[in-house]
Amino acid sequence: MSVQTNRTEPLEESEVFHILGNDRRRAIVQQLADEGGQIDVSDVASEIAATESETTPVPNNLYKSVYVSLQQTHLPQLQEDAVIEYDSDAKTIQPGRHFDDVLTYVDGHSDSHSRILQFHLGLCVLGLAVIALVGLGIPVISNINVVLWSVLVYLAVAASSLYRLLG
Repeated sequence: MSVQTNRTEPLEESEVFHILGNDRRRAIVQQLADEGGQIDVSDVASEIAATESETTPVPNNLYKSVYVSLQQTHLPQLQEDAVIEYDSDAKTIQPGRHFDDVLTYVDGHSDSHSRILQFHLGLCVLGLAVIALVGLGIPVISNINVVLWSVLVYLAVAASSLYRLLG
């Protein structure tokens, strides 16, 4: 039976940090992101137990302990905050309404932030390349005003940052 929360208001940043402040909840979000859809709670418990275990194979009592803590503590918390949708009958979870809000704080999952940084890096490299070519006296390029070019690149980076900040 899938129980859904009625929470519609966005998560506060402090709530996201509380959610991700626990290794097991962070692992749930990470694994759900990696799988990209619905996953079994037993698979999540196995993965977390394997990570926490210092021996191979994972001791059965550790797996059971992880599974119970997911069932009793972590999955209800994530469901209450609408980070996941948990089907307690099928023992599966899938991303909830606020999953992406939390995922942006997990390492390696800030795609839009990465694209902006790559764009800024590209602009800076282009700007430096043009300035270097002007300094080498390459015909046609040597006619470019270096100060004007530098200001234009700086303005493009600033405008992009401002757009990202306000948008």
